[in-house]
Amino acid sequence: MKVGLYILGLATIAAGVLDFVWGEFEPAHQPIQAWGDHIPHQHMLAYVTAGWLVVAGATLLWRRTARTGAFAIAIVYLAFALFWLPRFYTAPLVLGAHAAIYISVLAGLCTQLIVVAAATIVFCGLDDDPSRQPVVGYIVRLIFGIGSLSFGLAHLTGAQANAPMVPRWLPLGQIFWVDLTGCAFVLAGLAILTGVLDVLASRLLALMLLVFSILSLIPAIVAAPHQHVPWGANAYNLAAVGAVWIFAEWLASLRHESKAIEKAPALQLS
Repeated sequence: MKVGLYILGLATIAAGVLDFVWGEFEPAHQPIQAWGDHIPHQHMLAYVTAGWLVVAGATLLWRRTARTGAFAIAIVYLAFALFWLPRFYTAPLVLGAHAAIYISVLAGLCTQLIVVAAATIVFCGLDDDPSRQPVVGYIVRLIFGIGSLSFGLAHLTGAQANAPMVPRWLPLGQIFWVDLTGCAFVLAGLAILTGVLDVLASRLLALMLLVFSILSLIPAIVAAPHQHVPWGANAYNLAAVGAVWIFAEWLASLRHESKAIEKAPALQLS
């Protein structure tokens, strides 16, 4: 769990620093512009949010304040999730009411909600006592499962749009890798929702997201170092890596506890 906490905390700090540097919300993952082009004091809000991100991420890194940091992270990423809501109405108006449009917006919403869910695991102490708050645990699993499914469907229904993110030097073509990762997301989502090989699926999901940073997002920074979006996309993606790893380790703790409970009666009988 510590690895996930450190990655999420450092990535959140990085996102805040980047918002400070550019003096704006990162348009791809913090789309406040979805609520309108003329939001009052938008730059001031960006600086306040940047400070919140830095403090929240730093607080998460210290064990004594980790739950406070998790609460702060849940709040700010929930706000980013709310930024996506108007697009369920505006995107179909502009781009057409197609299933792919709604799936794409849902995937954008879920990018933020999985971080909220991971922070909830830490804040509610689900990592210390996996049996605590079963309803919260069910919602967390649902968010990660539906999130992974939406990411996969967004890849599969928007293969042409996602293809430029795949390095051209990879064999078999860009569309192949978009479809393959889309299928991987879908399978991971099904595993998480059903509980079948969910720990393995979650760990592989975190690994796949990390590979995205190495192969796609870091080269995008090199190609456009003066643009906010490539930097912000990488910071967010690493936050997602941390969030998924936290979730995977929580699932592993559930498995460990269930095995301990199964062994307990046998020990008593012996």
